[in-house]
Formats: sequence, structure tokens, C-alpha cells
Amino acid sequence: MRLRHASMEDLDVLAAIEAASYPKAEGASRESLRGRLTHFPHCFWLLEDDEGQTVAFINGMLTHQSHLTDAMYDDPSLHDDAGAWLMIFSVVTRPDCRGRGYAALLMERVISDMTAQGRRGIVLTCKERLLPFYARFGYRSEGLSDSTHGAASWYQMRLRLDAS
Repeated sequence: MRLRHASMEDLDVLAAIEAASYPKAEGASRESLRGRLTHFPHCFWLLEDDEGQTVAFINGMLTHQSHLTDAMYDDPSLHDDAGAWLMIFSVVTRPDCRGRGYAALLMERVISDMTAQGRRGIVLTCKERLLPFYARFGYRSEGLSDSTHGAASWYQMRLRLDAS
């Protein structure tokens, strides 16, 4: 297994995995992923198998805002490299590779990287059924999010990396 950051050459594979993992209204479009890769490829973590095939990825953006807003999903200009918070947009594993711990492996790396960079924490939204998964890493539910992304109900989860 190899963990690395994404590049524009990964766009088609990322778009395919995203489309296979979320309902159309909830997943990032190819154009949205292109904008994110253009502005913050270092906020994409990919896991490849021994044949070099991407099996899972996590992506998000850095900001000084402390809550994830719907505007962040499609406006990559809101990214700020100096941001205190990482807002995670997608935690996805290729459907034929699920249940093997790949998302957990990536999440551990993201947490390690954000800690090493001195960020305040990480915020994400998820469906209710995934609350226990994220709680394993120390994320705490802040209840239902204001997000209506994809016309769905989301829970906001926060992992504090600093002492405050």
C-alpha cells in the first residue's frame, strides 16, 4: 500500500470513486474535484494498492472558519493554506475495496499530518450511521449540522487537535 497526495492526473479516478460512493446530489462533481485539485491538492490523501490503483481517498480544505458550510464544497477559493481547521468533504473507499480498513488508515494519516502542522482540528459532516466510525478517532458529534448539502441530514463532527 502506498499513501500519497493527489495530482490532476488522478482526477478521473477520483471522480469515478466519488460517483460510486455518494448519491449524485451529495457527491462532488468532476468539475468540483478539478477545482479542489487546482487549489489544494495537498489536502487530498490517496491510498493505492500494490498495483498502483487508488482504493480510497480523503479530501478537504483548510480555513479559519470553525464550521463546515455548504459554500465550501464548490468554492475552492475559500481555501486558506494558513487555516486552523481542516474541513473534510469526502472519506471514500472504492466499493469493491470496502471493509478492509483503508478509510481508517487514511484518517489516521490525515490526523497525524494536521497535528504535525499545528492545526486546531478537523471538522466533517456525516450520516448518523457513521457517527461511531468517526468517534473511534476522537471526533465528537456536535449534533445535526446546518448543512443541507445534497438535501440530506448531516451530523457535524469535530476533532480538536489543540488544547483549547
